[in-house]
Parts: sequence; C-alpha cells; structure tokens
Amino acid sequence: MKLEIIPDEFTRAASVLKEIQAHGFEAYFVGGSVRDALLKQSIHDVDIATSAYPEEIKQIFHRTIDVGIDHGTVLVLDGEEQYEITTFRTESTYQDFRRPDTVTFVRSLKEDLKRRDFTINALAMNVDGEIIDLFDGIADLERQVIRAVGNPKERFHEDALRMMRGLRFASQLNFTIEENTLLAIEEFHPLLGKISVERIAVEFIKLLLGKNRQAALLPFIETNCYQYCPGLKYFGEALFNFIELPNKQIELENQAWALLIKTMRLKENEIRSFLKSWKQSNQMIQEVQQLIYGLNRRLLEDWQVMDLFDLGIDAALSVEKLLFYYGQKSKLEEVKERYLSLPIHDRKQLAVTGYDLLNYFDKKPGKWLGDMIEKLETAVVNSQIKNDKELLLAYAKERIDEE
Repeated sequence: MKLEIIPDEFTRAASVLKEIQAHGFEAYFVGGSVRDALLKQSIHDVDIATSAYPEEIKQIFHRTIDVGIDHGTVLVLDGEEQYEITTFRTESTYQDFRRPDTVTFVRSLKEDLKRRDFTINALAMNVDGEIIDLFDGIADLERQVIRAVGNPKERFHEDALRMMRGLRFASQLNFTIEENTLLAIEEFHPLLGKISVERIAVEFIKLLLGKNRQAALLPFIETNCYQYCPGLKYFGEALFNFIELPNKQIELENQAWALLIKTMRLKENEIRSFLKSWKQSNQMIQEVQQLIYGLNRRLLEDWQVMDLFDLGIDAALSVEKLLFYYGQKSKLEEVKERYLSLPIHDRKQLAVTGYDLLNYFDKKPGKWLGDMIEKLETAVVNSQIKNDKELLLAYAKERIDEE
C-alpha cells in the first residue's frame, strides 16, 4: 500500500531519511504518525527508526542530543524541526514489567516492529509513502480493532502499561479491543500495580478525553483494571454510572476529573487527597475544586453574582458546558454578559487596599482586615455601593461602628 498524498510532516522530514539512506542505512517513519496518516488524522510527532546505530547517527548529523541513547534514541535537530531517531532493536526480559533488562540493537526492521505493542502501531513507511505492514495493522485499522502484536500475554508481561494504552486507543480512535487481547488484559491486569501512578495517569486522562470513552471504560471496568488505579478500587458502581453520562467528548482535563469525582460523590474534603493520589498538580486540584463547586451551585440554581466573581469567566463558562452531561442547557452568552457587567472582576480592582484601611483606622493588621476587605468586595460586586475610595472607607467605618 502507498499513501497517495504524503502529509507535510513527513515531507519536511524526508531529507533526514534520505541523508541516513545516503550513508548506506535503512530509515523509515514508524508508529503513531504512520497510523494517524492512514486514518487521515492530525499528526503530532514524527518518529524515525533506522538500522544505523546511535553513534553512526551522531556521525551523520552534526546537531544531535542524546535523549535516550541507552535505548537507541538520538534527537536530531534539522533546521527548526527536531526528530527522534531510534535504532532498530530487540528487547530482553522485563523483570519490572516496565523496562527491558537489556536492549540489543539490530539491523532488521522486522525485529524492531515485532516488539511493538499493537498492530496499528507496528507500521512503517518509507520516504516515498509506501507502507510496510508486517502484522496486518492496516486490516486492523479498517476493522477498527486494537490487537496486540503477536502473543498479547507476552506484550503485556513485557510492559504492563500497554494494557492502559490499549484501552486509551479504544477511546481515542473509537475502536474495539480484539478478543484475545482483551482476555490477556483481564488476566494480567494486576501487573498495573507495578507501574508508576504518573504513567497510568497519562493514559487514563487521554482515555477520559477520547472521542468514545465508553468504548474504553466498559472494558476498563470489566477487566478489573480500575482496581489498580488510585482511589478507584471501591468505585466500580460509580464508574458504571460515569459511563451512563452522555458520550459527548470532554474538552478539558479538569472537566473530566470534575465529572468523574462528582459521579463518585466524593466529599469536598476528599477531593484533594483523591487527585493527589493521581499525582495531580496543585493547580489542577484547584481548578477541579472550582468546577465541582460551581457545578453543584449551578445545578441547583442560576448564578449569583458572587459566584461569577469568585469563579472567574473561564471556570464559569466551563461549568456551563458541563451542564450538557446533566440534561440541562447552557447559557454561555448570558453568563459572559453578566460577568462583563460586574463592577469589578478582581480584588485588585477594589478602590481601597488593606494599606488604606490600616491608615484610615490606625489599627494593627489582624483578622478584621481580611474580613473587612471581603465585606467591601462583596458590597461592590453586588452593586450595594460604588467602587469609590471615599465611599468604601465610609462604608467600612459604618460596619466597624455597628460592631
């Protein structure tokens, strides 16, 4: 098979392949980029595999970086582009179910391709666009099937993360998992306990954001993979409920976490520890907490002005989009207008500062100061008083006198 139209990403990299070939070595585009080209999807990273050894690649190209030279990978800088070039290789046993004990460089493309995870990723393409398909990957693309290369038990025993990758591809590509591959996942799912949370999280998030997460979540549950993911062991029923949400693709990672956590019915004080168990950043945790707070408020009633002020426009609009999953209509334009009409959009815009209040009242800093700024902020946002320094100081004096 030959690609009739070669995508620009390959055309730009063609000179690199030709340069390797000019020195007497084989070189091919491999993996996900070839798969995505056949599926007519956007191509992200173009990877190159070659019969040249790392030191030979470094002699051919003057600008290189050793990004993974022990495993045969050299980064070649070509103008403004950069390409990972990896030597054909075979791998030994995997005692930790993640990394091969040893890597052996070879000159054979077939030996390299047969160690890859799934047939749809075990594709290569030469500089002219001709596809090398040694494991019926094209047929599996046409059948929309995820199938392990060779013996699926061997592939998953080598690298247990491949089970999560297979589930993730089912979601991203809207494919089904081939029967023997699925049976092997069911048998070897406990090996996920050997994989770092960070690596599992990357695949799980991509799974949640795929075009058909239901196609992945059902086998994810039925094979018991979820039991070896942080914080999910006792939430099988909640995950089934999560599947029942409308299967519209989720836009953002924080939205995916928010929908999942709400379905799990975690308490407010449990959210941080759950996301921390997934090694999520403090920034992500804060964003998810905001979305869940906003979603809970919005499902009960329309926005209050302080809600819009506290959440900000981005979080408020994100919550509006999540209403779809609960059978409610969003009011994106109305929310934008209401937010823009607020007297202030940030505490920094308040006409008085803490320093102004300290000077005006000649008092020492304390809890009263934070409380007063919050009262003034609330009064301004609710249009109870204009954002004017003199008016705000007078309003603050009235509040203190009342106390």
